[in-house]
Amino acid sequence: MSTTLDSPRVQRTLDRLFQDADSGDPGIIARVRGDLERRGPSPDPERLAHLLADAYLPVSREVGRLLHLLAFATRARTVVEFGTSFGISTVFLAAAVRDAGGGGRVIGSEMHPEKVRRARHNLEESGLGELVEIREGDALVTLRDVEGPIDLVLLDGWKNLYLPVLQMLEPRLRRGALIVADDLDIAPDDLRPYLEYVRGAGSGYGSVEIPLGDRLEVSCWHGRDGREGGA
Repeated sequence: MSTTLDSPRVQRTLDRLFQDADSGDPGIIARVRGDLERRGPSPDPERLAHLLADAYLPVSREVGRLLHLLAFATRARTVVEFGTSFGISTVFLAAAVRDAGGGGRVIGSEMHPEKVRRARHNLEESGLGELVEIREGDALVTLRDVEGPIDLVLLDGWKNLYLPVLQMLEPRLRRGALIVADDLDIAPDDLRPYLEYVRGAGSGYGSVEIPLGDRLEVSCWHGRDGREGGA
């Protein structure tokens, strides 16, 4: 049986987006690396954000299909995405929400107004726009009032914010919720506190690294000290 992800409309949108990323991102990344070489390895966050404003930095197709699988298998109804960018990963997640049936939604957060506009356009093009709400601004503000229970979280924005975003959402995680953290190969120093947290004894998570794309950490919330999140 085919899924929403396999529909021609969704596949056309994904094909175009991946082609755009493949053609544009290498040049942008080269310019960022040149800037880092000139200015040093600790760039100003606002400057780095400006340099990456047109970069897709997408999940791979393989990682996208894994996201679809995880969201569909858990019948996720509320999915939270930190770092929507142009909406490639959002398409995979929204397709799974539709396939699961029953009024689910994906709530994304993105800082750049132009990326928000284009992500919404891409989701409408894919036929999945009605399942997605993209909130513009700082995720620590825009996502703090998401209603639980939250079934799946994708962390794919600034790496030093993975831990504070997760801790903010944690009280509303349902028991069994999945947290997918992308890009373990990128900014490992920034990600160290996050990985120590989800892998730590008594953390309330079971966690495993998956060697896909730039490597993922997939964690499952089972609760601790009587806390079971939103379930």
